[in-house]
Amino acid sequence: MTDRTDRTHREAGEAEETAPFDLASMRKHYREEGLTEADLAETPVAQFARWFRQAATEGRLFEPNAMVVSTADAEGRPSSRTVLLKSFDERGFVFYTNYRSRKARDLAQNPYVSLLFPWHPMARQVIVQGVAHRTGRDETAAYFRTRPHGSQLGAWASNQSAVVATREELDAAYAELAARYPEGEQVPVPPHWGGFRVVPHAVEFWQGRENRLHDRLRYVAEADGGWRVERLSP
Repeated sequence: MTDRTDRTHREAGEAEETAPFDLASMRKHYREEGLTEADLAETPVAQFARWFRQAATEGRLFEPNAMVVSTADAEGRPSSRTVLLKSFDERGFVFYTNYRSRKARDLAQNPYVSLLFPWHPMARQVIVQGVAHRTGRDETAAYFRTRPHGSQLGAWASNQSAVVATREELDAAYAELAARYPEGEQVPVPPHWGGFRVVPHAVEFWQGRENRLHDRLRYVAEADGGWRVERLSP
């Protein structure tokens, strides 16, 4: 086989790998049954608990508590990342992170945040809009103690969102911590690590329907502490 033939085959393979999918024709057919106002629980957290239970037990989801956390800095520049929800109740939705990370820096400047739970296999999604507040240190410490030993060390080893020269540098930092705090020895809670509780102002429940006429029902917080429900056009 000549060099020219090799090059032709290689270029053909590269063209095949980079050829775009026919995105315009990619679509799924959604379910017939929908979501009505009569189906909803009294509060958005109670409704979320219903759907989360179904997502965790019936949804065939790898991590049903995975959510896309979207923030914006003081200039309005947005950023998003996937984070794991660690608890929720009527006070709000809690996740933990490095307080030096980009998301935490954004929230220090602009506490408004959006959480998106993309439960695609169930043709459902939930969008939480609210304000993030840091959790107390006692609550943070209580959760930190439940983490696996390696994850506790990782919270110290990673200067999240900072540029790191090599993977080896990160691994070396972890190895040093592992030697200092062997398995079974208590790891202190990093002062730069902790939780955020997102207090919801609005929570939308989206159910995919036929013909793209999806059901969108949104709880909106009222001044008296109650909630009103709005139906949004799909």
